[in-house]
Amino acid sequence: MADIGGYLKKHTEALVKDVGIEAACEITGKSKATLGRYYSENQEHSDRFMPVDSVARLEASASYPHVTSALADLRNITLSYGNGPNCASRPGGVNSDVIALSQRFATLMSEYQSAIEDGIITVNEAKRLLRETVLLQQVLLDMKLHLEEESA
Repeated sequence: MADIGGYLKKHTEALVKDVGIEAACEITGKSKATLGRYYSENQEHSDRFMPVDSVARLEASASYPHVTSALADLRNITLSYGNGPNCASRPGGVNSDVIALSQRFATLMSEYQSAIEDGIITVNEAKRLLRETVLLQQVLLDMKLHLEEESA
């Protein structure tokens, strides 16, 4: 359970940072300190997690459903953007997605090369790799949506 908790806390932090701490406070009605406790890895906060209604509100304003994606990953579930009333059409197309994909992958490989040079991936390097991996995943989801639109 500790591994799952840490994984969810990292994605909760990514969600709050995606929206911005000030905006996250306003959206959720929680203080900076409370939001910080939800993703703190300190032992005293190990059992504190963001309420699901707060996650839903933040993800509605975020560029990516960080916590929902993490929960899906834990169950080996693949997410797909829908075409429902709350889903805005994504700009660009497959060609722009391929370009973005190659740029993101190059950035990820560059970060990896820098991280592995000394044979050890530090916590900060791992965070940078995780951030780039999430951004790469976003591009892949956009590309999947565009391909689904073109095939329908």
